[in-house]
Parts: sequence; structure tokens; C-alpha cells
Amino acid sequence: MTRYVALLRGVNVGTTRLAMADLRRIVTDLGHEDVTTYLQSGNVAFGSTVRDAEKLAAGIARALTDELALTVPVLVRSGRELAAIAGGNPYADREDDPTRLLVAFLATAPQTSAVDALAVPGAENVSFTVTGREVFLHYVDGGYGRSKFTNAYLEKKLGVVATSRNWKSVRALAELTAS
Repeated sequence: MTRYVALLRGVNVGTTRLAMADLRRIVTDLGHEDVTTYLQSGNVAFGSTVRDAEKLAAGIARALTDELALTVPVLVRSGRELAAIAGGNPYADREDDPTRLLVAFLATAPQTSAVDALAVPGAENVSFTVTGREVFLHYVDGGYGRSKFTNAYLEKKLGVVATSRNWKSVRALAELTAS
């Protein structure tokens, strides 16, 4: 049994409402075990014998559509991947405020040309590192809420679906999926 987390994009932050009880039920009904949610923003940890993260993501997304008429991008990471992400943040030693550190999880690794062209808009003081399917973000002078370097901006510039979590959530999700 492998531990995973499914990250749903845009849940309970705009018009897409999803009760975490419904999310737990759907993931459990798909045959996954030890299902738990974290916060109200579409984070669900679970155990599964399925070894294909894309298959897991597609199954959850399909069930959300079939059962609740929600079309929501779903990204899945294994506990091992989350441990590497939590242990590999290049900005973690520079910042004590976890709200200034975020990780944007990407559905797929972006093309090198898109990564090379990625730049922080305006004169914002934001540092970023793209590593495979993640973008580590450090909002030096303020939080994510005042920045133009947002999840939507990353999606547009990198050409891939993304969902972002703050550093406190990333660490908590890593703990929930630890073997």
C-alpha cells in the first residue's frame, strides 16, 4: 500500500464548493484506504494499491464529475514525492514565515523553453525555482495574496495545470503521507 495525496485545484476558494466529507466518501468509494482530508481546500491523503498517480488522479476527477457534477483538476503525489519536496525547498532556510513560501504543483513538467522564459512580473521581489513538476516560490517582501506571480500566472506562462499550497500545508501533507 502506497500513501498518496490528491490536490484539487480551485476548491472552496471561488465558486467551486466541495464538502470534505463528500471528498472523503468519493475517495473511499474508489477503494482507497485510510482516507483523510486536510483543511477545506481540496487536499485528501489516502492509501492505495494502485501505483499509477495519473490513473488515481483521473479516477478521482471522473468520480467528482459523475457524482457531484464538478469538473476539477486533480494532481496526485506519492508520500515519497512529498517527502522529497518537503526536504528540498531551496528557500526553507531563508524564511521563517510559512505563508511566504509556497509550492506550485504542476500536472506535468513544463517545457524547458517555458521555464527559461518564466519571469516575475513587474518589480516584485519573488524568488522561484522550477524543479520537475514543482515550482518552489518565495515571496520575499509579502505574501502570495498581493502578488501577480500567482497560480493562474504560472499556468499561463508554463502552459500546464497548477495548484499551489503554502509551506505549512506542504509539510502537513508530507506528514500525512509518510510511511
